[in-house]
Amino acid sequence: MAEDKEHSGKILDLQILKKIFVFVKPYKSIFYLIIAITVISGILTPIRPKLIQHSIDYHILIPDFQGLINMCALLFGLLIMQGILDYFNTYYASWLGQNIIKDVRQKLFAHLMKHKTSFYDKTPVGRLITRNVSDVETISDIFTEGIAEIAAAVLQIIFIVAMMLYANVKLTLISLSVIPFLLISTYIFKEKVKTSFNDVRTAVANLNTFVQEHITGMSIVQIFNSEQREYDKFAVINKEHRDANLRSVLYYSIYFPVAEVLSAAGVGLLVWWGAQGVLHEEVTLGTLVAFIMYINMFFRPIREIADKFNTLQMGIVGSSRVLKILHTDSDIQQTGNIAGITLQGNIAFNNVWFAYNDEQYVLKDITFEVKAGQTVALVGATGAGKSSIINLISRFYEINQGSITIDGKNINDYQLAFLRRQIGMVQQDVFLFSQSILQNITLGNPDINLDEVVKAAKMVGAHDFIDKLPGKYDYNVMERGATLSVGQRQLISFVRAMVYNPKILVLDEATSSVDSETEELIQSAITKLLQGRTSIVIAHRLSTIQHADKIIVLDHGKIMETGTHDELLMLNGYYANLCKMQFDLVV
Repeated sequence: MAEDKEHSGKILDLQILKKIFVFVKPYKSIFYLIIAITVISGILTPIRPKLIQHSIDYHILIPDFQGLINMCALLFGLLIMQGILDYFNTYYASWLGQNIIKDVRQKLFAHLMKHKTSFYDKTPVGRLITRNVSDVETISDIFTEGIAEIAAAVLQIIFIVAMMLYANVKLTLISLSVIPFLLISTYIFKEKVKTSFNDVRTAVANLNTFVQEHITGMSIVQIFNSEQREYDKFAVINKEHRDANLRSVLYYSIYFPVAEVLSAAGVGLLVWWGAQGVLHEEVTLGTLVAFIMYINMFFRPIREIADKFNTLQMGIVGSSRVLKILHTDSDIQQTGNIAGITLQGNIAFNNVWFAYNDEQYVLKDITFEVKAGQTVALVGATGAGKSSIINLISRFYEINQGSITIDGKNINDYQLAFLRRQIGMVQQDVFLFSQSILQNITLGNPDINLDEVVKAAKMVGAHDFIDKLPGKYDYNVMERGATLSVGQRQLISFVRAMVYNPKILVLDEATSSVDSETEELIQSAITKLLQGRTSIVIAHRLSTIQHADKIIVLDHGKIMETGTHDELLMLNGYYANLCKMQFDLVV
């Protein structure tokens, strides 16, 4: 959370805006059009008081009905023109904002898909959701209600002051005598709002993270009767969110009344001094009326700037967080160029050392070889390093020392996409998307048709239960496959691995969560699936890997024993002890 609070003090707003404006480049013509409309609108706004001044002094006090009609027509035409300009400004500013956030969101999502797995180990999902959804949404407001509106207000102020000075310098100075006080209050307000909205975005991210995690893990909360404790935690986070928003509301509730009082004071001074000028015939009545309009026009954009600063600041805070993710250098290095070849499937680990955090190695000097077509089983207690080995083969993580080769070539020399296409993985915790069974199997790959899916499903033994579902292969499994049993989800993951026809197959506790009947189906499917493929199998049920070509026994990140089932039993070591615990064998 501390990282979320760095923005206000360390990152200049102009630096963030400069980076965000890179996304404007594809839409330069629309951006320039918005600028042109803003400038024209800023010029036209202060013309109205001047026309009214002229009407009073030359067509009302000196009766000229036809001239008054002409001036009214001119004023009406000016209002129509401003209405049209406002329409185009609003539409194109919104169009620009929506296209920019579309591009930013796509770039952010594409960037997230390239990150190493370690990045997701350290970053809460709720926070990433906030960045990709609500934080990105605030970027649109920078263009629709932030910069465009502030720029228009600033131009109006400049042209209004210019018109006032041109009409009467003394009245201008009197009217604007309260400006120093307004600028001081605006600056204080700006700094307070800047901090408060940074707190608001932090609170939103924390709220999203908490809700996402607890909805996903609601069964755990309910099983352990933790509803009240988690509710109390949520109440604290929700209160922080409320307090952050109320602080920003407090600053607004103070600033705007102050701005109104100062505006009224400016008008009061103007009327008092201007009325004396009219009585002494030093100022015309039309000029005084025009100045009253000018002063109201002047303070309105001042208040709008303060109001839109809220929107702009929210957008800047959201932008800084999105940019921080975009500039996070956690991408998997695409160093290889080998692709389009036929792999044999020889895998070799050569003195591999690996740590998730610093020097706390979970794999220590691991060396072994899996020849093409062989099945190698990894066994050992929880935390021995089995899953780490298979994660390294697919380059979910990068090793610290040593090398991993496939067919004699370092895995870093292969194109990442090509490498991962050659490796099929069936995990213990099967993840299914809220889509149809067919989509979960093919993952949207147009090269895999329904006939291939059905053939693979029949081979695995999944076709029978799929065929009984409403919609069959079009059946929506809902989020994380909630409408299917653990065994059914596992069978679908086997079908998914099979249709991609990988050269290397990795089975990570693939049968540990299924019943005996389903396990028999899967074991039959595994036998067919392993044919002609190099396979690495992790299993707690030692009965499932007794026929493996090689069994590697791991303990605390080190290889303790290597051999076949019979050879390891004869050693009467680690593997024999594991077997005794599971089968009560006497060796």
